[in-house]
Amino acid sequence: MFFQNLQKVLRQNIREYGMYIALFVIMLIFAITTNGTFVSARNLSNLLNQTGYVAVLAVGMTLVIVVRHIDLSVGFLAGFIGAVAAIAMKNVGMPAYVVIPLMLVLGTIAGLITALPVAQLGIPSFVASLAGWLIYRGLLQMVTESSGTIIIADNAFNAIGNAFIPDLPLGLLPNMHKLTLLIGVVAIVLFVMSQISQRQKQEVYGFEVLPKDIFALKLVFVSVLVGAITWVLASYSGLSWTAVIMLMVVGIYHFITTQTVLGRHIYAVGGNPDAAELSGISVKRITYVVFGSMGMLSALSGILYASWLKSASTTAGTLFELDAIAAAYVGGVSAAGGVGRVTGSIIGALVMSSLTSGMNLMGTGIAYQYIVRGVVLAVAVIFDVATRRASK
Repeated sequence: MFFQNLQKVLRQNIREYGMYIALFVIMLIFAITTNGTFVSARNLSNLLNQTGYVAVLAVGMTLVIVVRHIDLSVGFLAGFIGAVAAIAMKNVGMPAYVVIPLMLVLGTIAGLITALPVAQLGIPSFVASLAGWLIYRGLLQMVTESSGTIIIADNAFNAIGNAFIPDLPLGLLPNMHKLTLLIGVVAIVLFVMSQISQRQKQEVYGFEVLPKDIFALKLVFVSVLVGAITWVLASYSGLSWTAVIMLMVVGIYHFITTQTVLGRHIYAVGGNPDAAELSGISVKRITYVVFGSMGMLSALSGILYASWLKSASTTAGTLFELDAIAAAYVGGVSAAGGVGRVTGSIIGALVMSSLTSGMNLMGTGIAYQYIVRGVVLAVAVIFDVATRRASK
């Protein structure tokens, strides 16, 4: 009975669970082929830091694709804002705590500018954002052509991409990062409580829920997985600030998209813009909100990347937009719009980063890496089309 229930649940929710299975299989393969190096504490910590700036972009890109648009300008916008932040700190002497909010505001304005011709004139977002791609690439070269790579000396700013959260001053477990362990335990407890609460609400309203044995398996599996990752990270240096920021972004956007009226309106517009307009939802306003949010997250991505490298360069932001789009599609967003979760975009970003990290550890050539990542993206899109046809 258990295996029958498991098979039924996987078949009915293959779109949701497929990416988690794919990530697990990829990590298992690389753990075996690299003799455990891939899942070592140091490599997992580096993997999260390398994923951060792409994952943040992927969250915003997911919402853009959900409302049936695309934004190609985000890569060089991130690079440009990272360069502006570096110049503001190095040449103007502005502190990091002033620069960072200013850059987020600048990114939001840039996103709204991209949305303007899309919302007001009906210009395809592909064309409007391609114009932004060219403009921000030119601006990036303009602000960096005289100095080339701009070294960032602000320790507070650089700590965002390289430092770890402080530990608790306790004598217990001297070789472990106690605060990371505590965060992991709290995360597991909150997850279990939220899942139980959600199940109870679904039962009250008569919605179909998972069989009890499968539900229990889900809780145990996720708890063990989160606990294992937390333990491994705690044995190294704990959670990095990049990982904390990434998790905060996911948490905030997950709440907005699942628990607020704005989130329901975004998915309504993505599902059927005409019907959403007729029901009283302003499609133009949602377009501005989604692109403004994308611009803000582009700025945050640029900050994370510049902080990680402790510098800003002319090539910063190259192919960021393609990595974000790939992560969003691998994470389950639908090209047809109206379907996709921000939590899935993080899994998609981890899948793509894991492929790169694992193949680097195996010594795979860069040419083969691009081919493999391209195949994975193609499979994700084909999977999306196939599951949508099967559901009709």
